[in-house]
Amino acid sequence: MIASAAVLSPLLILQTYGTDDADDQSLQEAFTDAAREFHVPRSVLMSVSYMQSRWDSHPGAPSVTGGFGPMHLVDAPRGQATVREPSPRPPEGGPVPPLVAAGPAGAGTPNPSPTRAVQPADLRQAARLIQSPAGRLRTDAAANVRGGAALLAATQRQLGNPLSADPAAWWEAVARFPGTQDVTSAATYADDVFDLIRRGTHRTTAEGQDVTLPATPGVKPPHARPRAPQRPKEVECPAELSCDWLGAPYEEIDDNEYGNHDLADRPRDQSIEYIVIHDTEALLPNMLLTVQDPTESSWHYSIRSSDGHVIQHVRTKDEAWHSGSQFVNARSIGVEHEGFLRQPGTWYSEPMYRASARLVRYLAKKYDIPLDRQHIFGHDNVPSPTADSIPDMHDDPGPFWDWRHYFDLLGAPLRATAGPNSDMVTILPDFAKNKPRYTGCTESGKPCPPHGSSAVRLHTAPAENAPLIQDPGRKPDGEDSTEDVNDLGSRVSTGQTFAVAGRDGDWTAIWYQGHKAWFANPKKQPTAVGAAGRMITPKQGRDEIPVYGRALPEEDAYPDDVPEQPESPLPYSLLAGQRYVTQSRVGSSYTARSSITDTPNPVVWGREHYYEIQFGHRLAYVRASDVDVVDASSTAGSPAHKDAPVQKGGPVHR
Repeated sequence: MIASAAVLSPLLILQTYGTDDADDQSLQEAFTDAAREFHVPRSVLMSVSYMQSRWDSHPGAPSVTGGFGPMHLVDAPRGQATVREPSPRPPEGGPVPPLVAAGPAGAGTPNPSPTRAVQPADLRQAARLIQSPAGRLRTDAAANVRGGAALLAATQRQLGNPLSADPAAWWEAVARFPGTQDVTSAATYADDVFDLIRRGTHRTTAEGQDVTLPATPGVKPPHARPRAPQRPKEVECPAELSCDWLGAPYEEIDDNEYGNHDLADRPRDQSIEYIVIHDTEALLPNMLLTVQDPTESSWHYSIRSSDGHVIQHVRTKDEAWHSGSQFVNARSIGVEHEGFLRQPGTWYSEPMYRASARLVRYLAKKYDIPLDRQHIFGHDNVPSPTADSIPDMHDDPGPFWDWRHYFDLLGAPLRATAGPNSDMVTILPDFAKNKPRYTGCTESGKPCPPHGSSAVRLHTAPAENAPLIQDPGRKPDGEDSTEDVNDLGSRVSTGQTFAVAGRDGDWTAIWYQGHKAWFANPKKQPTAVGAAGRMITPKQGRDEIPVYGRALPEEDAYPDDVPEQPESPLPYSLLAGQRYVTQSRVGSSYTARSSITDTPNPVVWGREHYYEIQFGHRLAYVRASDVDVVDASSTAGSPAHKDAPVQKGGPVHR
């Protein structure tokens, strides 16, 4: 997130309600009935619906493009709203950005050349085809599915194709269903639909519907993939994605001030180790104005909510200003996703998730970045570089970003790697069923509508009524942690891995910012699973060691012309006997920001090494010389912990 959150029209605020008493087979039956009625293979209908919405209905609530129901049928006027965003500049900055329309076109966004005029899955046309009021298709999942089936059958007829029982015969009709004008996006969408048909899947939806698509391994469409249009030469993007270039300016402003990124020569001068996931907290057209302003921040890629279209702004070899930490900027790629963390169902679309995962998978392979949550993390997980910067760090993409689904799409599923009584746990709730209480989605203190979440809340004792864990860095004046959707003080997130500090019935304690933090982890619906790996612990004889937000070189590593960077230990304690999970050892480095140059500034490298650790909601660093590294027991039968686990097998020195 770069800009401040906008105040949206109530039309765009998603109302997602769980329905615990729902008939959990009714949606499955609706697919069967509609497929039979309109002579569409059920596997095609169900897979298209999954790609549109993952079978979620969100009855009566539109996406940003005006899409409704499990088929995401678009009623464009219902999804449009006029929004004024607050300026992302400081108070003394420039003018408020202009009014823009949020609608299907995504005004102001670069688009690839169209190949044909196509309409999206039009709700009103679907209503006419099934002779039903349009309003019913917005609120009734079965009617919405019937409308989607009718549209697929109508498209198949328009193409001159028979209503075949063979799913492979429907490739072109499927490619046209989302209404994209870009041949690359359309072909990728259809390929994804048929890949899902071959693999099959099962999901419990946000509304409590239990839906299964059986696998049909032999389906292979005969359609040849169309040739993709030529891209700008600057674009770094996988071939199956629709990508454009809209460059961020590297130019002098005044008095040797410059913006809005730094030249580098990565990975030659500095390895790329992280990919940071953001949401824009702004409409994409306004963010595109921001990234072209040399007085503003920058990031490498933007991804549009409506269709997953990717726009690159900064070459990956250069350093964008996106994370709030120059140390992380120097080692990372920043990816912005159009959306607002308080309205996830409106903005966090399946096309955006899929495009993002394809891009990140491509970048991770290119730069040898591990696909884990200490290397692929959110803006809300970026370590604060200094103690005084902690309250100003960002909190996107927030608790409603579906990390479990995202890592499935990355091809690196999050799963148990050890038995249930292991020394480490990975946070892994069922997203759809995990619905912690949040406030502040529409106004301060007001409860948010229940929604699936990647986050698990932490308490000071193993009880729901126990106080929440406090974060003295985030709230230095001593305010309590809250259930506000933007308050990270007492939360952990899916995929993060922690050392176990204790167990008590259905509760598990972890070491978290120097304290035992408890979370509900019932056996019937676990929120964490066993993990194997490495942990750090203070060296014997050390009562406490400092924790840092960046891994800086030692004093004598700095050349005379580069000012030494002051260390700023974070205001937390890492005490003897405590353990924290590490997934990487990193070298110390610093790159000076000085003036605009024709060549990158040199990287200052130190001899000191650090371990990156999962210390709280955010990552942190400890000096390698201060700690021992121990391997976690992965034995399912190891004893449950009532206190800090004892060191097993001696330290593993690195």
